[in-house]
Amino acid sequence: MNFTQIAYEKRGPITLITFNRPESRNCIGPTTHQELVEAWAHFRDDDDAKVGIVTGAGDKAFCAGGDLKAGDRLVPMTPEEIAAHNRGEKPGVLGPSRWTDIYKPIVAAVNGVAYAGGLEWACFADIRIAEEHATFGVTCRRWNIGLADGGTQRLPRIIGMGRALELIITGRVIDAREAERIGLVNEVVPKGKSLDRALELAEFICGLPQPALRTDKEAALRGFGLPLSEGLRIEAECFNRSIHDPATVEGLRQFIERDHPDRRRDQPPRTPGLARD
Repeated sequence: MNFTQIAYEKRGPITLITFNRPESRNCIGPTTHQELVEAWAHFRDDDDAKVGIVTGAGDKAFCAGGDLKAGDRLVPMTPEEIAAHNRGEKPGVLGPSRWTDIYKPIVAAVNGVAYAGGLEWACFADIRIAEEHATFGVTCRRWNIGLADGGTQRLPRIIGMGRALELIITGRVIDAREAERIGLVNEVVPKGKSLDRALELAEFICGLPQPALRTDKEAALRGFGLPLSEGLRIEAECFNRSIHDPATVEGLRQFIERDHPDRRRDQPPRTPGLARD
């Protein structure tokens, strides 16, 4: 893979995908779009990749959204393109942001501004680590450009409809602490430390058994917003796929034989926050 506007790096089971246009505040143009589609497809389909991290190059921007100087090259223009986009046959405008079938964990290391499409990419992740100078906003509101990469759908699911509508309607920019307070950000870290913290978290996640972790994420995503009965049906389907995995047999052995850091008395538990008598 020869990328020019993103960086793709494997660190063992962790995949690091970086918006790599710091001179343009890591905004996404047509080339970036295609490279993101290829990169995330590779991560999704790579059996050795367990956790993905998305971040931005430099210390000013995570991603400032779409490259507006690219003009109409970013958006569907012909009736056929528009119809295909409406049917969900396009991956997204700014990369594969419309994909909903990546069930591996994704962490965003937000190291600066996350505006418009950049905010949407932060919402694409499951966990968001923000540096103290990071800011978030639907700044495309000023230019009469709508959200096309999941912002109207993921943002309300993360922070609730009332708060999401306020940000979407006004375009107000919020800082990292407010983002943490309203639940948009999971954790705030000092400037320059978001990637370190994301890698630390990813390493911990990689140490967990993966099958049930992925089916639980799948059940949560597929069942969200559906009637409870349908959500429970999806949960059962996912559970029955993972419970017979060999990793479950090994997990039960570790539990019964106390062969796990969370069960051993001679070392602290591995699970954060776990209390033991």
